[in-house]
Amino acid sequence: MNLKQELHKNGCDAFYRELAAEYDLREIFYTIQERSFGFLCVEDSYALLDRISPEEFLKDEQMPYWAEIWPAAIMLSSFIARELPLEGKRIIEIGAGVGMVSVVAAANGADVLSTDYSQDALRFVAYNALRNGVHLETATLDWRLVQCNERFDMLFAADVLYERVNLLPVMTAIDKLLKSDGTAWIADPRRRLAGQFLDLAGENGFSITPFATNYEGGSQPVGVNIYRLSRGVMHG
Repeated sequence: MNLKQELHKNGCDAFYRELAAEYDLREIFYTIQERSFGFLCVEDSYALLDRISPEEFLKDEQMPYWAEIWPAAIMLSSFIARELPLEGKRIIEIGAGVGMVSVVAAANGADVLSTDYSQDALRFVAYNALRNGVHLETATLDWRLVQCNERFDMLFAADVLYERVNLLPVMTAIDKLLKSDGTAWIADPRRRLAGQFLDLAGENGFSITPFATNYEGGSQPVGVNIYRLSRGVMHG
């Protein structure tokens, strides 16, 4: 083990111990396009509900969905690694959770800003980037009030359309964060609300191309649609 590897391992170990002191953890391993990844997440996300005070919940109604890896994130990660040229692209992920999509994008050459509303989530993103030997940036981002002046080549989001109240803020965030010729890639486990979101996208001048995938890694298959959103009329 050389010095760089040793520093990396020591940093990872210290970070892990810090998180393990606060959470019950589990690590999940995936192979994506012949590359192995390991991701740290929370063993039982529902246990985190006890940490949310009634006052905090009334203010934000934020559930700890960030703490798990959902099928939509797995399928989006696999799709972008397989299908998209990411080298040198400036990318933002919104609602990153523990950062699976961000890490896979960074591993495939993207310059990534990984964002979430939860500060706890961003700690897991940072750990998972370190764990997998990739570099990315992290930042807090609230869909309801996007305070980011940069525009990106691509935007990724997995399973963010789970409540009606999110639909317009997510659409507004995409509109604000993408370059005029940028593309957004939204993965959703075929929720009914996705149709309403796609109507909003159309009303805001976006063309939509769907890609149907299936997650087979759980107790039963989960259908996941990946939507490509781009401004204007699609050609070809």
